[in-house]
Amino acid sequence: MTLSRRQVAELLATHGLAPRRAFGQNFVADPNTVRRIARLAGVGPGDRVVEIGAGLGSLTLALAETGASVTAVEIDRGLVPVLRGIVEPLGVTVVEGDAMTLDWQTLLGGRPCHLVANLPYNVATPLIITLLESAPPIERMLVMVQAEAGERLAAGPGDALYGAVSVMVAYWATAQIVGRVPPTVFVPRPKVDSVLVSITRRTAPAVDGDYERLREVVRAGFGKRRKMLRGSLAGVVEADVFAAVGVRPDARAEELGIADWGRLASWTP
Repeated sequence: MTLSRRQVAELLATHGLAPRRAFGQNFVADPNTVRRIARLAGVGPGDRVVEIGAGLGSLTLALAETGASVTAVEIDRGLVPVLRGIVEPLGVTVVEGDAMTLDWQTLLGGRPCHLVANLPYNVATPLIITLLESAPPIERMLVMVQAEAGERLAAGPGDALYGAVSVMVAYWATAQIVGRVPPTVFVPRPKVDSVLVSITRRTAPAVDGDYERLREVVRAGFGKRRKMLRGSLAGVVEADVFAAVGVRPDARAEELGIADWGRLASWTP
């Protein structure tokens, strides 16, 4: 069982609730879409799944149908009792909390799991980076985000939306867009399309060296992305490092892949 558009509307009306803009709430109200997401997540019996932003439980129900063990996280305390009533009879664990501040180590207990989520635009990118940095048990993510955010997460050198976020995702994981979702499947309907992004954690970071130093160099490079690297990285990377690591000083940030950034950040004479 999943929730239709009519059922979503009825649940909201019955409990005196409405989607909250502050939380970026757009509830999925299409059974085919949530089952497609569950299928693309590739989860089943024996798998542990964490869902962030469970809302009224439409996607939660589809994940539970697979036989996976599901933990649903929801920040909106008004929705939590409704969510519990819908999904707890199926064995789903509901956690009330803000995904940005949760103690993920305690919640996950160090055991491998998948993350599946319909994420609002305002938290999608920082949350994904935070989880890649601090929640290693999450081995794979399948996230639904607004199209621009998803394309940025999965972008590579030369792509229009390639930026610092793309590089940091590439440090930890591989990412690709695996599907597109129209506004018509949501309540309320957003003004933009969404995409499904599959993010698979690497067994080890893509490059060696100090992560904080890498972030510093990448942010400086993309902070002045129209400049050549010798200008954007002035004061951050010594001028003679470019030749030493095989990176052109007249290149621009969007031309460099994660390996190039790694060499710039980790070079020592």
